[in-house]
Amino acid sequence: MDEARAREVLDGAGFAGEAELLALGENAVFALGDLVVKVGRSAPGLIERAGREVLIAEWLAEAGVPAVRAVESKPRVVAGHPVTVWRRLGAAVRPATAADLASLVRLVHELPAPPAESFELPRRELLGGVNRWLRLAGEAIDPADAAFLRERRAGFAEAVRTLVPHLPKGPIHGDALPRNVLVTAQGPVLVDLETFSSDFREHDLVVMALSRDRYGLDPAAYDSFVEVYGWDVREWEGCAVLRGARETASCAWVAQHAPSNPKALAEFERRVGSLRDGDASVRWYPF
Repeated sequence: MDEARAREVLDGAGFAGEAELLALGENAVFALGDLVVKVGRSAPGLIERAGREVLIAEWLAEAGVPAVRAVESKPRVVAGHPVTVWRRLGAAVRPATAADLASLVRLVHELPAPPAESFELPRRELLGGVNRWLRLAGEAIDPADAAFLRERRAGFAEAVRTLVPHLPKGPIHGDALPRNVLVTAQGPVLVDLETFSSDFREHDLVVMALSRDRYGLDPAAYDSFVEVYGWDVREWEGCAVLRGARETASCAWVAQHAPSNPKALAEFERRVGSLRDGDASVRWYPF
């Protein structure tokens, strides 16, 4: 979905006037006055996911977890695209740190499951989007690379099923990175709730370990994350498996942007090449 298509959907959802594009990735995110509107892709399951994200926001509000709040109780749907409406948070007073993230992750990990009569959190299907993202990449990527990632996906999916967690299973954010925290005048706030799941708590910790090793996160920042959270996931024997699964998913995610963005293609080729070579030292860049 490109910006032009996202704006068509935005208009179809009844949002007139100037809208500022804040982000364009899995969703297109627009600011309109004191609102933020997320336009999702038209794909199976995404309307349901958007509806669950709204329910998650309500649940977190009731639990007292600082997180973005929805304005409407269910998504609007335009030509198969889910459109959700959120309160716009105040301006960031400073960049979010690893320690800010760790404090919020701890709060999430202390939560019990949501009431069964309200909604049920899904498992963290980390590898669930790989085939879809590779289909969207189409002929823009080498078919051999797509086949390599599909085979890698299958292998890690099987390996994940055999893992024994160190921490009790339960609610997780699912994409716990500082970019998904906004530090307002009232303190750090979680944003982007669509990957909330009930699964290994280790998922939220491996993300930061991978950020340290692949994306150039300052080791001191990682240490502050560990200190605030209270445990280093790298001590767990399953860490390498979850890391490998996430690397596979992250590589395929970039591929979907390759048809329209040469920089995405270059980043995809960097990532898949390092996976083929088994070179964990190759730096990846956020996209």
